[in-house]
Amino acid sequence: KYQKIENTLLYIKEEVMYLISLYFDEKTENRISGYMKQIAKYTGNTAMLDGNVPPHITIAAFHAESEEQAKQIFRNASFGAVSGKVQWVTVGSFLPNVIYIAPVLNEYLYRLSEIYNKEISLYKEIESDKRYQPLGWFPHTTLAKRLTTEQLCKGFEVMQKQFGPFEGQAVKAGLSKTNPYKDIEIIELK
Repeated sequence: KYQKIENTLLYIKEEVMYLISLYFDEKTENRISGYMKQIAKYTGNTAMLDGNVPPHITIAAFHAESEEQAKQIFRNASFGAVSGKVQWVTVGSFLPNVIYIAPVLNEYLYRLSEIYNKEISLYKEIESDKRYQPLGWFPHTTLAKRLTTEQLCKGFEVMQKQFGPFEGQAVKAGLSKTNPYKDIEIIELK
């Protein structure tokens, strides 16, 4: 991409944000999707649904210039990835406009975070997002985003009436990109 500034043509390097995320068994996906739909219905905020963002937990994020390089990182690290249990125990917010449910950071989630981030670190030209690295990462499943203050309060009312701790199975890992959200590659976890 080129940008003209005061009669000078500058090259601006555009890097895309790639996410590596976990996806869940059908029962778990339906439960989380139900929360997302109820919040959307009650608040009128449909950002997650409009963006076709599936229930997931992002375990690594990085910027790269090449989709092929992102795929290679994902494929290499996925050899060590396996299916595992996830236990969601609370509802929270990233103020001012996100509602999420958070799992316990168990050994399974921590290990996957290590596997994928270790692979990303092998590429010196790749910039890893610090918010998704081991010991700097807060695992969560976003239910609603871009909420107003009023919508945030209404969303919590919905979750207060419906949420209870539950367990699910991570059965897939996926590579996606953001803005807009788009799956690039998904694998089944054994």
